[in-house]
Amino acid sequence: MKNLFPSLPENATLSSIFSTFPSKLAPLLDYMNQVMREESELTIAQREMIAAYVSGLNACTYCHGSHMVHARAFGIEVAAIEALMDDVETAPVAPELKPVLNYVAKLTQSPTRMTEADAAAVYEAGWSEGALFDAIQVCGLFNMMNRILEGTGITEYNLDPKSAGEDQLQVLRSKECYRAFGRANGVSQT
Repeated sequence: MKNLFPSLPENATLSSIFSTFPSKLAPLLDYMNQVMREESELTIAQREMIAAYVSGLNACTYCHGSHMVHARAFGIEVAAIEALMDDVETAPVAPELKPVLNYVAKLTQSPTRMTEADAAAVYEAGWSEGALFDAIQVCGLFNMMNRILEGTGITEYNLDPKSAGEDQLQVLRSKECYRAFGRANGVSQT
């Protein structure tokens, strides 16, 4: 961890940020829960995979590791996300998801270069505008979360995504897991 916020403990985590700035983050947790757990054409597993992928593209070790665990809780193999980081086209993910992953990669790495062809590839794979918008929201949310973590110096994720126990995975399967995380860290939603 980088000591960018001297008030944070030596081994600060995301919990430390939420506990330190609860009033600023309450609306974010509600939005996060809606984007990541509410109804969507994209499954929760797919949205968590996108979160891990975008975070990996941004080299945000904390969110990349954390959301590999979230994705694993919904049946995505850690090895599949690791393969995505090498090459979307050869990664063991559903072919129809690859245009979505290419879209969020481009949106993360060169957002001003988005074209109609990028969206057309997603639609041609069978996705609706609603699904694309949900992917865009996940992408935007995790680009923001990556900046919050990196900007506050939280860079280490100390749990090996492959070794998370069933009890940890079960907590992440909750439809309210993001809001519950906030409540556990002193963030009250109205």
